[in-house]
Amino acid sequence: MVASPPVEPSADGCEDCLAVGGRWVHLRLCLTCGHVGCCDSSPAKHATAHFRSSGHPMVQSFEPGEEWVWCYADEAIVGVAGLPSRSHS
Repeated sequence: MVASPPVEPSADGCEDCLAVGGRWVHLRLCLTCGHVGCCDSSPAKHATAHFRSSGHPMVQSFEPGEEWVWCYADEAIVGVAGLPSRSHS
């Protein structure tokens, strides 16, 4: 699969946790709109919640040194050519 033009991350942490003072374990970047949400190991699981509410199926890890992409629709790690390496500060 070839990547679309890169999206801009919505925040440097989980956008939803930041809004309510929550905490997260790892971050995921929605490749459709740039929403940054927390992983399923985090208490609120905002990345999965974003997929369920928006239908945006693909997220990239937003962690330093990780470059994988997950497709919620297929429940699989997928290869995407041309994605920039991304991570929060």
